[in-house]
Parts: sequence; C-alpha cells; structure tokens
Amino acid sequence: MNVSEPSPSARPGGWKRALPAAVALGLAAVVWLNLVHVFFRPSDAYAVSPPGGVSPLGRELAARHLNLWKNEGARQAELGRMRRSNAEWDFMGRSFLVWSLGEMGLRDPTRKAECLAVMDQIILETLKLEAEQGFQFFLMPYAKSAPFVAQPAHSLFVDSEIALMLGVRRLLEERTDFKPLLTARVNGMVERIRRSPAGVVESYPNECWLFDHAVALASIRLADHLDQSDHSDFFDQWIAGAKTRLVHPTTGLLVSSVTTQGQALDGPEGSSIWMVAHGLRLVDEEFARD
Repeated sequence: MNVSEPSPSARPGGWKRALPAAVALGLAAVVWLNLVHVFFRPSDAYAVSPPGGVSPLGRELAARHLNLWKNEGARQAELGRMRRSNAEWDFMGRSFLVWSLGEMGLRDPTRKAECLAVMDQIILETLKLEAEQGFQFFLMPYAKSAPFVAQPAHSLFVDSEIALMLGVRRLLEERTDFKPLLTARVNGMVERIRRSPAGVVESYPNECWLFDHAVALASIRLADHLDQSDHSDFFDQWIAGAKTRLVHPTTGLLVSSVTTQGQALDGPEGSSIWMVAHGLRLVDEEFARD
C-alpha cells in the first residue's frame, strides 16, 4: 500500500466499518470478564474450610510455606528474592504465616505440633535478626532517610506484628519464655501511644500507619486474654481519639497514615482499611463494622 494512502479508518466512511468491530470487541470483553470466574473459581469444597477443619486450598498453601521453613536453602532463596524487592515482604511473610499457622493449629489439632515447631522457628529467628540488625532491618530503605520524631526510635510496624506473633503462638500453646517478651512489647506500645499527643506512633519517620495500630490493638487485646490484664480504658481512649482525629471527613472511613501530630498523609486505602476494620473487631465491634 502506498504510504500516502489513508488508513481504512481515515477513508470516507471508514469509521462506520470500524465502529461495529469496536462495539463487538467491547461486548465480547464484557461477557468474558463476567464469566471468567466460572472457569477459574475453585469449588467451595476446595476453598472453604469445613467446621473445625482446614480447606484443601488452605492445606496446599500452608504446605509450600512449611516446606520453605524446613528447607534452609529454599527459604534463604525465597527470603532473598523478597528482600530485593521490599524488606517488609520478608517481615510480613513471617508474621502472616505465624498467625495463619496459629489458626490452623487451633482448627486441626493433628497439625498442632508441626505448626508450633515452625512458629517457634520463625519467631526466634525474627527476634534474633531484630536484636542483631535492629528493627530497621525489616523496613524499607527510606526508614533511614530521616530521624524518627519520638526517641528512642521504635517502629510500631515491627513491634505490633512481633507482639501478635508471640500472642498467637501462646494462644495455640503456652510458652512461658514468650510471656515476658509479649508483656514488654505490649507495655512499650501502650506507653508510647499514651504519650503521643495524637494517640499515634511511628512506623517510619513521622509516618504513623493505622494498619499497624490495628495490629497493635489486636495484640494488646490478645495479651489481656492470655494474662488477665485489662487495657479496656486504653482501648476506649484510643477509639474516642480515632473518631475525633483519624476519620476521613469525606468518606467517614479511617485514614491510612498520619504524622505524629495527627495530620493526615494518606486517605483511606484498600488493604489498610480492611486490616484496620478486622483488627478493631477485637476491641470495638460496632466501630469496626461502621
């Protein structure tokens, strides 16, 4: 075709021929996207946990991660791959796995011993790395770009998830040497939050994430259950402050992050608001549902 010849769509009436094709393609996409789940969605028997048990899908997902923690070479390769992208993925991979294994052990007592062994391995290695490398080992590089406002520096991201790991492990089966470790984390978080003018503390320099506060509240509530302590007044004060200072005025949802003075940095975000609502159910069911 001569380069100077107009394209079919540019010829007189060409758009009339192109339009039906575009409409047909759009309609086909709508139909396909609405049906794709029929072909790829696992059956309920595969994906839904039976009463008092674990779903086949859950067992398969757990098997891969359990094998990683039993195979030193495979684990180091996987952790290295995650850390090259984001050190948080390494840390959250540990914490979410421990929490999941705790639930699995409670649902299926035949798996309890296996779950406890891997939970202990993860927790002890995580504590060792924190002690040797500092809490910033599990943070993204910008954690070192500025000093933390509150001193001595702590990251609620790290403290809250380690506390919940310790609590969930003890919930599955008591381990006495983990009790003082959980108590120390809880007391430290409560003290720092109480001391904060806005009732929030940092995960990164001058960044206070609501995701991490929800995990902290959940871990404190679990510690109360395990050790017969009572932080109900602390929960009441925090919820009252959150309703006053941390609610996004347009949506009525909690914001995702604020400064140490309570100035919003990010509005509501998907992963954060769902984790916040989930964690808050342990301390204020009505507020969480709202």
